[in-house]
Amino acid sequence: MQARDNNDNTLIVIAGPTGIGKTELACRLQSQFDCAILSADSRQVYKEMNIGTAKPGQQVILQHRISLCDYVSIHDEYNAGIFEKDALKLLDEEYSNKNVSIVCGGTGMYIKALLDGLDKFPEVELTIKSKWAEIEKAKGLVFLQEQIKKLDPEYAAVVALDNPRRLSRALAVIDQTGKKFSSFLSGKTRKRQFREMLIVLDIQRSELYKRIEERVDKMMIAGLLEEAEKLYPYKTLKALDTVGYKEIFAYMDGKCSLDEAVDQIKAHSRQYAKRQLSWNRKYLPGPRFNPRELDSMRKLINDHINDKSC
Repeated sequence: MQARDNNDNTLIVIAGPTGIGKTELACRLQSQFDCAILSADSRQVYKEMNIGTAKPGQQVILQHRISLCDYVSIHDEYNAGIFEKDALKLLDEEYSNKNVSIVCGGTGMYIKALLDGLDKFPEVELTIKSKWAEIEKAKGLVFLQEQIKKLDPEYAAVVALDNPRRLSRALAVIDQTGKKFSSFLSGKTRKRQFREMLIVLDIQRSELYKRIEERVDKMMIAGLLEEAEKLYPYKTLKALDTVGYKEIFAYMDGKCSLDEAVDQIKAHSRQYAKRQLSWNRKYLPGPRFNPRELDSMRKLINDHINDKSC
């Protein structure tokens, strides 16, 4: 399908830390613009992960036409590059009929891929990849964190420091090239068929942390433990190496009590939110809004849509 001129198409981008209310806002804005919603969440994309990812229910997904949510299996490979292709294809179809669409999510790399395209990184020799895989296995996450902070503090400030695969990948690139991994984040943008309108949600840190902790408590009441028990046989899959599941798996392995696991989910979720805020400050320089400022957001969006010069 042929998309309209990109000056006519607007992509409303709703970003913000975990637990702040991005999906709720997207659904409220959708009623005004009668458009599709694309999910930019690297965990809600998986069909088997529901409670632990705070995924919207099936009724909400269907009613609000949320795409790329509940989309692939945990056994499938999915990453920012695949998301970029899938999202652009869906937007091309959407813009053949409408001139507004919404993308909503907290995975910064997914949003960056959609707006700007992904940077190309140098190919790393298999021996170096294997070397860092062995280092990860032998010395653990803390060592990888120390190395990335020492060798590339710029990347350490925005990367998910609890993700050993991402750290070992960056360290392998540094080892291969002798350059910082962040030096390959060029910031060059690709031409898109839309103009983005960034809406970045932000609230007082204390309020955000309270929301996160309350949400974790609701997840436990909703059956997170039972969901994790069903997924336990697949705990080594990359998709399940994530906050909300790995802590429950540790409890199931006898490494901690259930109360301790819940406390760890809350702590790791707060840390994740803090990293999201750092990422947004660096890569998403849009206006900041409290989720309650709906009228102000609507006015800004309408002004953007009506201003063809931007």
